[in-house]
Amino acid sequence: MAVSYNGLWKMLKDKNMYKKELVTKLGISSATMAKMGKGENVSMEILQKICEYLDCNVGDIVSFEKDEKGEIKNNGEV
Repeated sequence: MAVSYNGLWKMLKDKNMYKKELVTKLGISSATMAKMGKGENVSMEILQKICEYLDCNVGDIVSFEKDEKGEIKNNGEV
């Protein structure tokens, strides 16, 4: 399975917010945002900060998607 942050991107769009705002307001590094943009794992601490700021639950911003073979991906690799 791969990590998807499409829920987060949609929520930011719905709230007319930019990724840069999360970096600035929450002290998240741009490298962490880049990892999220690539569908890579980030810490629960980061997800918790985002959820508290956006007043949502983890399931609202993160989901897991199976790859074409139905296999679990580890850091983007099968």
